[in-house]
Amino acid sequence: MPDSESGVARQRQVLAFDFGLRRIGVACGQEMLGSARPVTMIAARDGIPDWRQIEALLKEWQPDLIVVGLPLNMDGTESDMCARARKFGKRLHGRYHVPVEMMDERLSSFEAKEAVLAEGGSSDFGRHGVDDLAAVLILESWFNHQKTRPDSLM
Repeated sequence: MPDSESGVARQRQVLAFDFGLRRIGVACGQEMLGSARPVTMIAARDGIPDWRQIEALLKEWQPDLIVVGLPLNMDGTESDMCARARKFGKRLHGRYHVPVEMMDERLSSFEAKEAVLAEGGSSDFGRHGVDDLAAVLILESWFNHQKTRPDSLM
């Protein structure tokens, strides 16, 4: 039987961010269900969001944890964007005191674009971003990773 502390961890409300220089995608999910849904896309200037929008989201969703996508290179090495994504995660934690975890997001934007095209959506990704859908994929990957961890209850 799982202890109460571990049981509570499985019920966490989680927000995920797909960090980008022009847009930051946001998704939410409940760890017990293991699924996520898109929330919004926040405009950013050179990776800097309107922090008031972030604060409003955190007040609305009251997450127990934040997951930020880490854009690793295909060979697993860190890209220049990794440092920026980590800095964004540290700022989230520093400003709002919510635990932040990083999650490998290789191919999440590519997969999100493929899904939009498969459903007959617009291919103008500059105007119609997929960052919120990429955040969904990041969060669902994080949920799946939690299930396979050695200390997982599943």
